[in-house]
Amino acid sequence: MPEKLTVSPENADRFRDWLQNRGGLAIWRSVNLSNPGASWTTPALQPDGSPTPKPTWEADSHPERIVTDPAEVEVVEPREVRRFHVAVRRGSQGFTLKLTDASTRKVRAAVEKAGDEAWYVFDYSTQEAVILVPGETRPL
Repeated sequence: MPEKLTVSPENADRFRDWLQNRGGLAIWRSVNLSNPGASWTTPALQPDGSPTPKPTWEADSHPERIVTDPAEVEVVEPREVRRFHVAVRRGSQGFTLKLTDASTRKVRAAVEKAGDEAWYVFDYSTQEAVILVPGETRPL
């Protein structure tokens, strides 16, 4: 049996609707070697009943998996384990902000210390890295 698909609380209602009314959830994996871990979730079918085309040029030509059973989906509420200020710099073209090398090392070390399932998000309002781990899990 395949691993359950985990979704964030903010996507739960939309995904529930797609399972009920759009033929399920299509999971697309990245074929872009510069973005190997990326994936996208779309409804399996468009409103007219035709298959949903790939969501981006980075996605494989066909979905890796189509989930049709709500029991295969669980909602995971993230839990914050750490928050700290990070320094940023302008990107090479001057249009983006990126973490400095020292901040990147600090974030990577904090994520590693938090565990295998940890990740981080950037809080733009406070210029902080927020380290998260999976918290409460519930069925879709």
